[in-house]
Amino acid sequence: MSYSINLEGRVALVTGASSGLGAQFARTLSKAGACVVLAGRRMERLKDLRAELEGNGGDAHVVQLDVTDVASIKAAVAHAETEVGTLDILINNSGVSRTQRLTDVTENDYDYVMDTNTRGAFFVAQEVGKRMLARARGSAPGTFIGGRIVNVASMAGLRVLGQIGVYAMSKAAVIHMTRAMALEWGRYGINVNAICPGYIDTEINHHHWGTEQGKKLIDMLPRKRVGQPQDLDTSLLMLCANESHFINGAVIQADDGFGV
Repeated sequence: MSYSINLEGRVALVTGASSGLGAQFARTLSKAGACVVLAGRRMERLKDLRAELEGNGGDAHVVQLDVTDVASIKAAVAHAETEVGTLDILINNSGVSRTQRLTDVTENDYDYVMDTNTRGAFFVAQEVGKRMLARARGSAPGTFIGGRIVNVASMAGLRVLGQIGVYAMSKAAVIHMTRAMALEWGRYGINVNAICPGYIDTEINHHHWGTEQGKKLIDMLPRKRVGQPQDLDTSLLMLCANESHFINGAVIQADDGFGV
């Protein structure tokens, strides 16, 4: 007997959707039947992805979003709901990093990482969460009561890695944020969970794996390999499924055993 996850009738907002994991998450949700709202700053990349999803029979829309600007977050979420209806799923994916020793971190470096990874992630989830709560309390219209919020953290939030200390701090905060939101919002049918990816090959870091330093890192990994974006598909779909109502506050390590 086969089993499939069907997200038809659901609307999903994916932040950081212009490349990497965000783009793959959008493709995965679209294949599962969800209407996908692609959010980010690089509009041309988002439009190209929209065309790809629509070419494959999906329903996709684009909104401009800068997660470091709360006004932009509010405008993007409002625009998305005006255009496609209430948001049922949020993939809170935007993230940046700096590679440096802690003694070399400047105020600008610190703010750059924290403003996107922690502050931005919080206010995106807050804005979407407020609307999900309003529907659950009956003070806003909507056919789907509750929701699914998936915060994209990192294995670095669970296991500190050298020269990305501030990034690790920011993702550790996202993990704790996930649990706090799950605690407060779970009673309203809003499930908040986190995925902690390990090393994944994306266009941003693809060149690194062929370098001497990259090869040394791969040799340190349990199965001496890096993951592909699609390796996170099953974790994502499980947390977004209508059937996942009993999974709340979970932190899923999708790191090929690196954190063991």
